[in-house]
Amino acid sequence: MDVSQNLAEIKTTIEEACSKSNRNSNEITIIAVTKYVTIERTMEALNAGIVDLGENRQEGFIEKYNHVGKQVKWHFIGSLQSRKVKDVIDKVDYIHSLDRLSLAKEIDKRASSTVDCFIQVNVSGEASKHGLQPNSVMPFIESLSDFSKIRVVGLMTMAPHTDDKVLLHKVFRELRELRDEIQGKNYQHAPCQFLSMGMSNDYDIAIEEGATHIRIGSKLVGSDR
Repeated sequence: MDVSQNLAEIKTTIEEACSKSNRNSNEITIIAVTKYVTIERTMEALNAGIVDLGENRQEGFIEKYNHVGKQVKWHFIGSLQSRKVKDVIDKVDYIHSLDRLSLAKEIDKRASSTVDCFIQVNVSGEASKHGLQPNSVMPFIESLSDFSKIRVVGLMTMAPHTDDKVLLHKVFRELRELRDEIQGKNYQHAPCQFLSMGMSNDYDIAIEEGATHIRIGSKLVGSDR
């Protein structure tokens, strides 16, 4: 499996999805999710032109960060335990999984500069997924105004693993509508312009519904599992 070839195919799909929804493909950031692959495979992604990498575990992130360093933008996309914030905080560029006040407090305490965060929202309501319920997002964002080191740049969700395109459109649309509502409030600490949604099996639908950041693992770099 060649990463360059995979990336070319993904970019073609992105162009098609953007064409359908009257969007510009320049608005889309491809995050290569490297959590299941080796450092060698990760370097292949970099050599193919990928500049954004996503990891979901502190240990895996540190291992790859020590090898790759700051030549890419790092996205922490998994649930982050408060006690592990200190290990990643000044190394990651974006945290995609802010979903509780205790985590916000730890980020604010440990960070040496402002951290760009996505609020994780459990739009589908699945018990297996992390994230705030949609109706809790606005009060949570308002409570974050006290934290000078946190900037809410967007919302993130994980859709159900399903072939039901109608349901996928609905989940992604709901996140976009919530983002639009937050943007309308003009919060200084929460510009909330981005949407982190869509993975290997549904990123085209996510783009049609407004995704700005897509998190692609198996379709791009494969899996060692």
